[in-house]
Amino acid sequence: MKAIVIHAAKDLRVEHCTVETPGPGEVEIRLATGGICGSDLHYYNHGGFGTVRLKQPMILGHEVSGHVAALGEGVSDLAVGDLVAVSPSRPCGSCEYCHKGLPNHCFNMRFYGSAMPFPHIQGAFRERLVAKASQCVKANGLSAGEAAMAEPLSVTLHATRRAGEMLGKRVLVTGCGPIGTLSILSARRAGAAEIVAADISEKALGFAHAIGADRTINLSEDQDGLASFSHNKGYFDVLYECSGAQPALVAGIQALRPRGVIIQLGLGGEMSLPMMAITAKELDLRGSFRFHEEFAVAVKLMQGGLIDVKPLITHTLPLADALNAFEIASDKGQSMKTQIAFV
Repeated sequence: MKAIVIHAAKDLRVEHCTVETPGPGEVEIRLATGGICGSDLHYYNHGGFGTVRLKQPMILGHEVSGHVAALGEGVSDLAVGDLVAVSPSRPCGSCEYCHKGLPNHCFNMRFYGSAMPFPHIQGAFRERLVAKASQCVKANGLSAGEAAMAEPLSVTLHATRRAGEMLGKRVLVTGCGPIGTLSILSARRAGAAEIVAADISEKALGFAHAIGADRTINLSEDQDGLASFSHNKGYFDVLYECSGAQPALVAGIQALRPRGVIIQLGLGGEMSLPMMAITAKELDLRGSFRFHEEFAVAVKLMQGGLIDVKPLITHTLPLADALNAFEIASDKGQSMKTQIAFV
């Protein structure tokens, strides 16, 4: 079978690899669609991110869907032919954090396509994938492209849970890539009354407006576009910081009301914080990292028509054109979510 393998920055290859056989409790999946994530792009463009660097060739990908091709022993809740969204989250279930109900912080997490440990955890961008049946959520009624969006949607659902009460709240989203726009959808579904989106790309803001932002602010045209929200100690109740850029975080903090909540999703490296403002306003700064049980909820919300991710899928290219797909995904001026069709 073929897989998408990264060897070094800008060295992406479609290579042959061994087909595995499903064991007890596992299924073989004929991959249908894979979405290119920001972390995939970091490996492709830079060979890693932060202190995480590629040390060996690694199969990329963790936003995937496919059809069940074979069942391992003991699997009874799936059938051959089922379309499934495949969660890349594979906690060990036995470490301290798994026992505390925090599986996204598992000591022994095996998350598809990660160079954090060595040997690296191989990813899911391969024509045939063997996964645990417990990772698979039936996605009947969805397209394969929608099903592959369950992973990034789960990230923003987890962030929304971390934010707490959302009903009637005023929300600011900084950074309107896939995670930012999905945060808008998640916050609205949770009951946010007003959502303002800020970015430096008019193209990205167009997507934010199309999926429901009440107002958009182009910070490349107006660097002080959020300043008016800082009057009277601030305006917003919740900040989803999805850019990973310090100027966006600082401007967002100034626009928050006292006892507002900052949810940090963007991973752009270390940032300095305006601690005086955080302290004086009694703001809560909350990180949000991955997800777990939200994955099945993401599929259910899409199946019920409660969240529509289709407008965010801008490009779908065949496996043979994987290199071009990564180049398109790297160009935020034309792409929101680029996916690869494996069939």
